[in-house]
Amino acid sequence: MSYNLRREETVDADQLRGMLEESPAKAAQAILAAAGQGVVQAQLLLGQILLDGRGIERDLVLARQWFAIAAQGGSAMAHNMLGRCLEHGWGGEQDLAQAVAHYRTAAQAGLDWGLYNYANMLGTGRGVAQDQAGAFAAYRRAAQDGHAKSMNLLGRYLELGIACDADFTRARRWYRRSAQAGDFRGQFSHAAVLAEQGEVGEALGWLRRALEAGNANFLRSSIPELERARDARVRGMAERYRERLGAM
Repeated sequence: MSYNLRREETVDADQLRGMLEESPAKAAQAILAAAGQGVVQAQLLLGQILLDGRGIERDLVLARQWFAIAAQGGSAMAHNMLGRCLEHGWGGEQDLAQAVAHYRTAAQAGLDWGLYNYANMLGTGRGVAQDQAGAFAAYRRAAQDGHAKSMNLLGRYLELGIACDADFTRARRWYRRSAQAGDFRGQFSHAAVLAEQGEVGEALGWLRRALEAGNANFLRSSIPELERARDARVRGMAERYRERLGAM
């Protein structure tokens, strides 16, 4: 099968992802050609497949360059991904201030991932003056747009009363929504609430789901919290998390 993406076409992101699922190597060639013709969505996806090494040789320097080109073309997600490259030093020097600038542009465009990453920088004061009120507002907007990770962090701000009045009832609702939307940290937060309320059976189910989806940093940070739990069944999950971490 051949693909022909022209500059004047509107290329749907789902269409491009479908092309990659069907034949990564062929799709990568078509995406490369379309990117060279100025199709902004193809430029963005080319940056992503270069970052991941999917259907094409992994090249972080080129990935960063294509994200920059797509950002110049007006792609909010490209601004977000260029921000990630700058934040983490992928494909070049780390520049936190520039990362913040690109996250801010993506956030101002209403992109949920841009809002989330911008909020993270504001909340931690990395590359920008710390602004918990700004972080809370950005997390809230992204959460209201359905961003699962932001739902969990909005819940954390509400639980602890960071830049807002503490409201555990609302925090609990956001944890539940985050868990249901598939965020493993939200699943853990929701499980912690359930365990404290004595609903241990349901809590264990969510802890298992978080265990399956969580990355190494999450597993490592979760073990001490599990070990401090009041219920022995919850404490027992710490060993499951430790085993999974060791197998990674």
